[in-house]
Amino acid sequence: MLSSARTVRPRWLRMLTASALAASLAVAVPAAASATPSTTRDGTEAQRARLQQLARKVVEAGAPGVIVRVDDGRGRPVEIAEQAAWSRRDHLLKVGDEFRMGSNTKTMVAALVLQLVAEGRLALGDPVEKWLPGKVPNGKAITLRMLLNHTSGLFDYTEDAAIRPSILGKDRRRWTSAELLALGVRHDPLFAPGTRWSYSNTGYAAIGAVLERVTGTSLSELVRDRIARPLRLKHTYYPADSTWRGPHARGYEPDAAHMPPGVPAEFRHLAGPRHHGHVDVSDIDPGWGGPAGAVVSTTQDWFRFYTALMSGKLLPAAQMTQLRTTVPMDSRRPDGPGYGLGIQTNAGTCGTVWGHDGGVPGYLTTNLTDLTGSRTATVLISTEFWAEFEADPKIAEAAHALQTAVTCTMFGKPVPAGAHAG
Repeated sequence: MLSSARTVRPRWLRMLTASALAASLAVAVPAAASATPSTTRDGTEAQRARLQQLARKVVEAGAPGVIVRVDDGRGRPVEIAEQAAWSRRDHLLKVGDEFRMGSNTKTMVAALVLQLVAEGRLALGDPVEKWLPGKVPNGKAITLRMLLNHTSGLFDYTEDAAIRPSILGKDRRRWTSAELLALGVRHDPLFAPGTRWSYSNTGYAAIGAVLERVTGTSLSELVRDRIARPLRLKHTYYPADSTWRGPHARGYEPDAAHMPPGVPAEFRHLAGPRHHGHVDVSDIDPGWGGPAGAVVSTTQDWFRFYTALMSGKLLPAAQMTQLRTTVPMDSRRPDGPGYGLGIQTNAGTCGTVWGHDGGVPGYLTTNLTDLTGSRTATVLISTEFWAEFEADPKIAEAAHALQTAVTCTMFGKPVPAGAHAG
């Protein structure tokens, strides 16, 4: 879950066709995409029509709903919402709806850490032992930077069976950052600190515990007071439970009888209302994601957050440099995709993309931006297990085509002729 799981690689490297972020970071675009951007109204409308067609293809492939927002920094953004007819009885999907951000939370949590670094209250080179004595084995060798860029070697707590009932909505307990950390560190580390890269939600559980200890403030209050209120993000929050604050996208997974064969038996039964072969998982408490994945937001709010972050409004120049200092995500490709502090990047044909993705039951989200935050894009698909378990090639193909088109549209490039589905 949360864009990691079962291997040391991120989802988009494991699943070239299924991963939302893979499609945007590893897209191979035909030569036509390098043409001069169209600035005509007709060109914009044609791009919108193409994106809407591709979003509809994702729904036709089996996704309950899709939201797209693309801003190329030159005018009015393209905003699209498509949904399956059967899902309308639950909620009429709108672009402004709230949804669960999953691992995109990590970008926001990293920004909080860097704010405290700028204030002299933390240092990226601090060993985790300094702030959480005795809580992390070999904590003197693991720095805050390693926790943030996934080089700590800590086992990912989402792989522990004890968290599974919470992921599936069968256990309503509220996990604290300290409890999630303890779940992860009861397993042996994967490697010596700083020697490799492996996605670990446990590292962010540790970061959450550090933030709460240093500030004496809850993560909910830190997100509210340091990011949401200053940026006027009215629909962005770190939830205290499963409650939503505003109109929200409904998230679904297939019920056990309709679950794709590739989904493991232990993940085939989720809690929630059932109809049309699906389980409505919208009210599963995201607390099991904690600092690694619990934040709720909207497409518009995340656009404002990315713009503020990448333009330097939230952080001084020195901390922005640290945010963008990356390590290779694949040791076989040292010049390939990199992970910074809560954000990842790759140079694609249409432009260099920065961003993150996130997956929790019912919500698969990709958020993208350019280096300056002047161009942004978000894609939400309101079902996630198809990607987590590489279980539905039909949705994967359609989602790949959509993400390819979204990425090039964000950079003001023509939608590739090769972006098709079905």
